[in-house]
Amino acid sequence: MFTHSSRRRGVAAGALFSLVVAPLSVLATTSPASAAPEDEVEVQILATNDFHGRIANDPFSSSAGAAVMAGAVDELRAANPFTTFAAAGDLIGASTFESFVDQDKPTIDALNEAGLEVSAVGNHEFDQGYDDLVDRVIAPYDPTSNPKGGAEWKYLGANVKMKASGDPALEATWIKDEGGVQVGFIGAVTEHLPELVTPDGIAEIEVTDIVAATNAAADDLVSSGADVVVLLVHEGAPTTDCSAIGSLGADTDFGSIVQGVNDNVDAIVSGHTHLAYNCSFPVPGWSGRDLTERPVVSAGQYGANLNQLVFTVDSSTGEVQSKTQALLKLKDANGAPPNYTPDAATQDIVDEAVANAEVLGAEPLGEINDDFFRAKLANGTTENRGGESTLGNLVAEIQQDATEDETFGSAQIAFMNPGGLRADLLGVDGAFPRTVTFKQAANVQPFANTLLNMDLSGAEIKTVLEQQWQPEGASRPFLKLGVSEGFTYTYDPAAPQGEHILAMYLDGEPIDPAATYSVTVNSFLASGGDNFSAFKGTGRTQDTGRTDLQAQVDYFAEFASAAPLEVDYSQRAVGTVLGEGPFAAGDTLGIELSSLSMTGPGDVTDTEVEVALDGDSLGVFPVTTTALEALPGFDEAGTASVSVTIPADAVTGDYDLMISGATTGTEIAVPISVTGAPAKVTPRMKVNAPKKIKSGKRPLIKVVLAGKGVGKVTGDVRFRYAGKQVTKRVTNSTVQQRLAPLTRKTKVKVIYLGDGEKFTRNKKTTTIRIRNK
Repeated sequence: MFTHSSRRRGVAAGALFSLVVAPLSVLATTSPASAAPEDEVEVQILATNDFHGRIANDPFSSSAGAAVMAGAVDELRAANPFTTFAAAGDLIGASTFESFVDQDKPTIDALNEAGLEVSAVGNHEFDQGYDDLVDRVIAPYDPTSNPKGGAEWKYLGANVKMKASGDPALEATWIKDEGGVQVGFIGAVTEHLPELVTPDGIAEIEVTDIVAATNAAADDLVSSGADVVVLLVHEGAPTTDCSAIGSLGADTDFGSIVQGVNDNVDAIVSGHTHLAYNCSFPVPGWSGRDLTERPVVSAGQYGANLNQLVFTVDSSTGEVQSKTQALLKLKDANGAPPNYTPDAATQDIVDEAVANAEVLGAEPLGEINDDFFRAKLANGTTENRGGESTLGNLVAEIQQDATEDETFGSAQIAFMNPGGLRADLLGVDGAFPRTVTFKQAANVQPFANTLLNMDLSGAEIKTVLEQQWQPEGASRPFLKLGVSEGFTYTYDPAAPQGEHILAMYLDGEPIDPAATYSVTVNSFLASGGDNFSAFKGTGRTQDTGRTDLQAQVDYFAEFASAAPLEVDYSQRAVGTVLGEGPFAAGDTLGIELSSLSMTGPGDVTDTEVEVALDGDSLGVFPVTTTALEALPGFDEAGTASVSVTIPADAVTGDYDLMISGATTGTEIAVPISVTGAPAKVTPRMKVNAPKKIKSGKRPLIKVVLAGKGVGKVTGDVRFRYAGKQVTKRVTNSTVQQRLAPLTRKTKVKVIYLGDGEKFTRNKKTTTIRIRNK
């Protein structure tokens, strides 16, 4: 078997560097082979990764589109015919509407036209399962049997094996002759693939060690005569800092690859982490030569850049004489003209896909009974990303619902970044209820982010909420996260940085700082976008393989097709300023409340709020709603000054003052400690309710109260749901209530109010999902 050293004799000095970004004036770093010495061939590799179906030039992002990328490849290939266009995976999946709506066929066609020749498989190539990848995406196009597939490039996966036999599930390598130089490619996918896609879709395959598979494949390529070996790997660095990448430990996902692949690998083209870097690191086995460093590169994401690697090779000996490398921007900034002329044939494919999407986008998804707005300034049109909104909360609820099954992480809470909402959800013009189309849903969330589910501690969730107050120098001082139903919190808007959050609740129960909760966010937030670094926790993280848009489509199919989707105007967060406790029975408390109102045009707001303790009203107070006049935006619209007296007969203990708005359905707990009479007994409460019912049916809720040594429990139980409230007397420690007919997923709060003598309150929230059949 040939070794790297046996095919590299007298290697000439090359241009070596740790980080190179080529200026636009010198983007083309190669010249035609005819300009080189007779036996020297300049082999050029152009590479992309994590394209994710961004086929159209997006003026709002760095994505230049498939036609511009194809034009860049055309131009660079014209300057050097010995060029291979390659990729490191995730070309499809998590795509924008124009591609997503047609099963990514437009992306396949556009990349075929652009001349893509070889790619590693990424995790998103498996979004629809292994069978879909091989039988549709990779299989030849056929207008009858395979109209949505037909990728003409080679998809490689050296570390993807059949589970039963251990045989290769995909091709491992591919060789191309470039002017007499044999260039070999290896493909590999992240070893975390089983965590990132639906397990059933890849049940028949297994993912093996990247380094072991790569080294075996590299040895095979060299034995087969390869002069240059390039690893295309869908795994990437956690940073763009080359010095930090070079310092990654061998126990890390990417450090193990950089340090572990053998001397036969001449370059590592990577992806997966969506970061752009252009690095070069010494290879210990190449010491003593003039050429001692191996390129380690990634083009970032969404077709914003191309990696360019050029190896000067002596075709008579197969020895690499030198190398150059660059990161080529396809456009300089959002909205800037492209740096390359779009390829006309590829542009035709994109234009047809965009036109087709307009037709498909007219497909109705369901109905809404009113508009879902982003938060607005007083003019009713300018977006306020610092305000809570009906749309932000809806999208968070959609994402929690999409990932609440065990397969996707059993999500309990979801958060949504306000900047990810690019349009209000208004439906088709006309009287309510209005129809929402596929295109309108896509316009709300046009980024096609994937949903990631993660484990966060209660303390980490608190840090996430604290990071809504942005660091000094940020473009916006405050960003309000949308929050899924059931999660509420109070905060002090005037507190010092890091000390704003007062209390957090999930389904009425306090968040335990030490407990672990399942949280879903989009991939932008999961990567620390908008300075929310706390989402990059230390616990489990799972890419669910679902996009935010697909989650919205599925949600409307389930909850907005049989009956119009209702707008939830309740606040998930309320600003609360009160003195420090504990407070004594009989004390009068002054509380300043804020963030009681949404600010979208026509959003329903409360004119008053009620304050209650243990189910007993302590008073009703007026609410003043005044939206902010100008940016920067915050969330203090809807204020009330409250003065309440703690009942003189209150017993010692911790209580929740409940702030309730009858019109909006807002219900927020403000925890206080009271010193008074001796504490009473709090019985345990078990709530039995159906998990799913048919739309329009009346679910039966059964409540059992018990406790060691407490005997029979008496008192009252209150049921709150969908704006309704029913109170029932406990008989023989049990009570049951048949609710009014339900038409959508509903959370029912069950509160044991106590008996005024021996027993004190307890509460529980249960969720009933509606099956629209």
